[in-house]
Amino acid sequence: MGKEKLVSFDLKADFGFFKKPDLNDVYLTYNMLHKPALLGILGAIIGFKGFQANGKLPEYYMCFKDLKVGVAPLEERQVCFAKHFVGYNNSTGLASKEEGGILQVSEQILIQPEYRCFLLLDVEKENGERLYNSLRKCEAEFLPYMGKNDFSAWWENFKEYDYRKFQPNERYSVATLFIKKEEEGGVRKQQVESFGFDALSSEPISFYFERLPLSYDEELCQYTYADFVYAKGVEFQESFVIDDLYQIQKDQEKMVIQLF
Repeated sequence: MGKEKLVSFDLKADFGFFKKPDLNDVYLTYNMLHKPALLGILGAIIGFKGFQANGKLPEYYMCFKDLKVGVAPLEERQVCFAKHFVGYNNSTGLASKEEGGILQVSEQILIQPEYRCFLLLDVEKENGERLYNSLRKCEAEFLPYMGKNDFSAWWENFKEYDYRKFQPNERYSVATLFIKKEEEGGVRKQQVESFGFDALSSEPISFYFERLPLSYDEELCQYTYADFVYAKGVEFQESFVIDDLYQIQKDQEKMVIQLF
């Protein structure tokens, strides 16, 4: 087993766009940074190329697909980022259904998206060590961008944590997005009613739900999905079990996160 380090960094951009593959004339974005997009950013940082051929997944994905990651909005009060629609024309003649036609597109973009990203890196592997050093030094081979090459991104506040696997034996809160599990037989749990939670002191509570890409189907080269939850100001009962939880600590800062 290699030597693993659990680190975080704050990823920011003026604008962001994580395209939902649902429509072609109106482009909608996911609100949260999802794992396939994060892996693309990590690949750019250490110099891996993106998609090069139809039906073939890129080098960065094949290298990092098993990397455990966690994601949280950087500011708890800003879970749903502001969005704006931008209209433009594609007049290349290649995008329209009619030969030589003009495709008119309305694209939804995120305004000032900011995320805290957690990684469990094996620094005894070459790519893990390269990524660790690049993140720590704020160096990148290719310019990272927030889902679209128009929207350049940067990162700061690199941290390294002491960590251990977390098994609930008392009430706890989760500082990152986590995957909402399904019951046996595929029957999905009811949303809020299934959690069994209490509010933390007098802090307002909120639940945020989004179905996000989790990985790629390697045969179809399409997203696979999971239902994610972000719970602010919430303490769960110890009987509510979430997989792949870690307790992390840096100086006096201690929290529980999910790595998926």
